Amino acid sequence: MMKEDVTIGVLALQGAVEPHRAHVEACGARFAAVKTPEAFAQVDGFILPGGESTTMLKLIENFDLWDVLAEQFRAKPVWGICAGSILMARTVLNPAQKSFDLLPITIQRNGYGRQLDSHYDLVDGYKVSFIRAPVITEAGPDVEVLARQDDVPVWVQKGHYMASAFHPELTQDYPSPMHRRFVDLVRKSA
Repeated sequence: MMKEDVTIGVLALQGAVEPHRAHVEACGARFAAVKTPEAFAQVDGFILPGGESTTMLKLIENFDLWDVLAEQFRAKPVWGICAGSILMARTVLNPAQKSFDLLPITIQRNGYGRQLDSHYDLVDGYKVSFIRAPVITEAGPDVEVLARQDDVPVWVQKGHYMASAFHPELTQDYPSPMHRRFVDLVRKSA
């Protein structure tokens, strides 16, 4: 049975948090910006937003949140967007860094280039933004590739984990198909 009344928590330590609100609410779910263990326990699924992955890691470690987040992430659906996808990857390159190892993917930081190489493109017919985006260079055999750009995976899923190299939240066409898919995934998992 699917739970309709779900809360999506966006990790609010750093990065693009508030732009997700309209997308989540347009899917009929509740939005919460979360940054404490008490708040983590109250949500049904997590979005790890875009931002800067090394800064996010530093804040997670400075606030001693690694273990509590790892426990929550094992139990609930998680969607990593851009920097968030880096935190979910099994292997991170350019440079190597710590991650939660939620998805059997290899990801290269800033794989699409620096800020000047940022661009908009269509993914699944929806306009999204690639901002200093990582490149998924390898996806395990049990990882479903939901979308590709130039034959490179840009949106993947395995079980209740999703990752995207792009930002769908920055387009004001609510809700994005990516948010809709994630909220449905959370409803089925709750």
